[in-house]
Amino acid sequence: MNNKLKSPVNIPVEKIRPFEGHPYKVLDNDEMNNLIESIQQKGVISPVVVRPLENTVDEYELISGHRRLRASVKAGLETVPALIYAVSRDEAAIMLVDSNLHREHILPSEKAFAYKLKLEALNHQGKTFGQLGQKYSRDLMAESVDESSRQIHRYIRLTYLIPELLELMDEDKIAFSVGVELSFLDEQMQYDLLRVIEEQECTPSYSQAWHMHKDFNAGTLTAESIENTLASEKPNQKPMCKVPIEKLQKIAPKVKDKDFEDFVLKACEHYYKYLQKQRSRDRDAR
Repeated sequence: MNNKLKSPVNIPVEKIRPFEGHPYKVLDNDEMNNLIESIQQKGVISPVVVRPLENTVDEYELISGHRRLRASVKAGLETVPALIYAVSRDEAAIMLVDSNLHREHILPSEKAFAYKLKLEALNHQGKTFGQLGQKYSRDLMAESVDESSRQIHRYIRLTYLIPELLELMDEDKIAFSVGVELSFLDEQMQYDLLRVIEEQECTPSYSQAWHMHKDFNAGTLTAESIENTLASEKPNQKPMCKVPIEKLQKIAPKVKDKDFEDFVLKACEHYYKYLQKQRSRDRDAR
């Protein structure tokens, strides 16, 4: 881009504002602690990206590098290296989404709000073309993120979930397809559902979510019917063994996420055979 400075400049951290509506979470976790330590030792290796903020003097809006900026502040830095782009709000929104969308780990809520932010920016850029511009925006969006228009729409539906249900999705306690169906319930019904989830310590299956969506459209969904629906037995109410993915990754770092179930089952089978052999040797030794 022509308006990109050839080299980064150091900008005081108090002059940089977070991007309004930033869809990606900045968490104070182990990764953040590692980043803080790295910055304390080596400085900020990759500059953040900013744009001049309208109607201000020497203030900027952050486009890319929210985690780096937070880590820099926590590391005690007063300035950070930055690349300045003189772009519009809509252009900045698209840049922000694209710079993070292909991370290895991205939460459903992050992708949902990122898609919404980018589509709104594209629609705004094509507003002079009316419905034709909106269709072009959807097609362009689908092509740029390698998703179908339908899947993008399904992700954006998740932004209609109350924060508590969206958090359950991020924690893999509610499936994506279930979340889409629940997003059609109004806020009150979603909170009624959340209360039942907490009381019964279970989450709805897709079939149950689909029926709740259907009943809501028909005007027959009530707090009582939600409670009765979740009271019926379903697979995710049966006892399950849950192991944090981080623990498995430490044991088998090269195993892909989708293969962990098979890995665990084979490991258990191997260990069971080992125990049988051990018991057999003990009997022979008596």
